Amino acid sequence: MNIGHNIPPSEQWYHAAQKWADLNAAADMLEEGKSAFLSQKMIRLGDMPVSRAELTVKASPEWADYIKKMVRAREQANLAKIEAEFLKMRFTEWQAQDANQRQELRMVRT
Repeated sequence: MNIGHNIPPSEQWYHAAQKWADLNAAADMLEEGKSAFLSQKMIRLGDMPVSRAELTVKASPEWADYIKKMVRAREQANLAKIEAEFLKMRFTEWQAQDANQRQELRMVRT
C-alpha cells in the first residue's frame, strides 16, 4: 500500500478496478466477436463447403493473429484484476496492522 502517498487506498483500488473493467470489456468484445470474425472470413472464401471453409480460415495467419490478440487481451484483463485484488488485500492487511498497533498502545497505557 502506498501509505506515504496522498492517494487514498480506496481511490487506488478504484483506478485499478476501472482499468480491469476496461480491459475485461476489450477481452469480452474479442471473445464475443470470434464467431462473427470466422463467419466473415468464411463468406469471403466464396462457394465452398462450410467444413472446408472453416478449416481454411482456422489455418490462416489472420485467424492465428485474432486468437493471439484475444488471449493476450484476456491475460491483460486478468493481470489488471489481480492488481485490483492485490490493492484490496494490502488495504485489509494495513487495516489489521493499524488495529493491532492501536490495541498494543492501549495495552501499554493500562
